[in-house]
Amino acid sequence: MRVDFDPAEMPRNDFYKLLTATVVPRPIAWVSTINPDNDSSNLAPHSFFSIASVAPPVVMFSSVGRKDTLRNIEATGEFVVNFTPEELFEQINDTATDFPRGVSEFEAVGIESEPSLRVKPPRVAASPVALECELHSTVRIGDGSVVFGRVVHAVISEDVLVDGHPEIEKLRPLARLGKNEWGTVGGLRDLARVRHEDWRGPAADR
Repeated sequence: MRVDFDPAEMPRNDFYKLLTATVVPRPIAWVSTINPDNDSSNLAPHSFFSIASVAPPVVMFSSVGRKDTLRNIEATGEFVVNFTPEELFEQINDTATDFPRGVSEFEAVGIESEPSLRVKPPRVAASPVALECELHSTVRIGDGSVVFGRVVHAVISEDVLVDGHPEIEKLRPLARLGKNEWGTVGGLRDLARVRHEDWRGPAADR
């Protein structure tokens, strides 16, 4: 038996909790921006994050509500997506604190920054991967805004590369789940896609 849920008949936050508990795991964009009002650096995690295009390389994340990250990107046209490794778990969570506008999460939380190469917002020095982005476009949908950023530069720590490729067991990414839950990589399963010429029927029938 299944239980039916109608978003039109549920309070907004109740259906939000249902969505975030079932659309899992969600990768996290740890987005750094510049506040044009006082030139301070902003840093915040956004767990509605994915890839929109490969050629050109475009990543996307959603801001639910008009948060400082979105305002800064609209004003400056630039941002950096920093990778969220397991070892920075507490610092990532701390940067989700609703500090007043103009307060730098880098300074408040004690996170070391480093200059970016192609954009003005700084990178998180301890993050093994950073994607420097220029704003491509934004799309407003209900109470959220989808931000598309063209990746103009990427930097990856040598410590997480194996034969020039990022290794998942070295990256150790964090993901968001439901409620206050976070996920780690855990066990891995490796399974290649099957080409049609090699198709031998459904796996259950083999």
